[in-house]
Amino acid sequence: MELTDLGAVQLAQMIKNGEITASELIDACLRQIDATDQDIGAWAHLDRDFARQQAANRDTLRASGVPVGPLHGIPVAIKDIFDTKDYPTENGTPLDVGRAPIKDSTVVSLLKAAGAVILGKTVTTELAVFSPGKTRNPHDPARTPGGSSSGSAAAVAAKMVPLAVGSQTNGSVIRPASFCGVVGFKPSHGRISRSGALVLSRTLDHVGLFARSLADVALIGDCLIAHDPVDPDTQPGAAPRLLEIAEHEPPATPKFAFIKTPAWDRAAPSTQAAFAELHEFLGPHCDEIALPGEFDVAVNNLATIMTADLARYLAGYRKRGEDQISDILRAMMDDGAAVSAVSYNNCLDQIGPLRAWVKSLCDDYDAIITPATRGEAPRGLESTGDPIFCTIWTYLGVPALSLPLLEGEAGLPLGVQLVATNGDDARLLRTARWLANHVMS
Repeated sequence: MELTDLGAVQLAQMIKNGEITASELIDACLRQIDATDQDIGAWAHLDRDFARQQAANRDTLRASGVPVGPLHGIPVAIKDIFDTKDYPTENGTPLDVGRAPIKDSTVVSLLKAAGAVILGKTVTTELAVFSPGKTRNPHDPARTPGGSSSGSAAAVAAKMVPLAVGSQTNGSVIRPASFCGVVGFKPSHGRISRSGALVLSRTLDHVGLFARSLADVALIGDCLIAHDPVDPDTQPGAAPRLLEIAEHEPPATPKFAFIKTPAWDRAAPSTQAAFAELHEFLGPHCDEIALPGEFDVAVNNLATIMTADLARYLAGYRKRGEDQISDILRAMMDDGAAVSAVSYNNCLDQIGPLRAWVKSLCDDYDAIITPATRGEAPRGLESTGDPIFCTIWTYLGVPALSLPLLEGEAGLPLGVQLVATNGDDARLLRTARWLANHVMS
């Protein structure tokens, strides 16, 4: 078995025990990149010498006998919207070519403090919105990997790196995780600092994580969930202990609420059939629940907030070079510029009551089950797919994850999305682990 077949938890323990070195692990990742990335195109910036230098420094530090962090020597890929002082941060747009930040984003600083090796920057769609980058799906290069965190999901799926960081403003973590067949985790809004990352919407922006196992996303999540005074949506509080809780058995057999959402008729027939089978398989542990009519506004409300915030936060890009912005993004910004303050604030006001309904539901159920995407990754590279099954949960800011448990009609990955109430991130991971073990046993 190659080192690149192993997960971050196991690799971190092997480095700690002296069974392997960080340098050996980096070399294995770089060989995998050389073997696979020509067809996938996951990386925006990759400096092999710098990656090896970081790994050698980690090995020297461990040999000195000083305490090391939980990600010591573990390579992590960073979506190219998070500032990195050692790499350019170009945000997927020609308007930022050559942009060189002078300091790291909070996420990158925390990863370095945990001992991680910043392997490189992964491809994002244009300004983390819809216009695709160069990345292709590792399972079929003729299909999209999803977006906007395209390169992060693809790099993990292709075993180029065990962990990656992405972001989600609508469906940009859950969708590519589903299409690429990896675990994608979007913690509760405000759990992970966005300081030093491209801003699209304070209300909707989430930092997300990719790995090939739930334990691995819990490991990196524990390193990144922290209060940051620079991000006003992070709050002081006790650490959630994601990995510790996720690895324990639930105190009772979990119960699931299967929610089709108003988008159910847009799901592929194979998706509908797969989820019907999953519902039947879970039997008495899963009840079908209908969303109340108040949720019918959620999709349009997210669109209103998102486009208005794009018009605001990306205005500088438009001023610098409108002809270098895609038609789809210009159209979204035009729509956003026409949003009234009353309409915008009405959309914000409806988040609380809908979030309260989810909280009430989760008093009786451990998690919501719903599709992550309409189906498997679509053919063609002109689009990154439809985020419709992610929209409601991103609007509410509740934690969500995608598990690669099902397949579509072409045999490609189809993610099962699990959702919980705000702040219940650790319990969601524990419930997801039970479900994965139950389905795969």
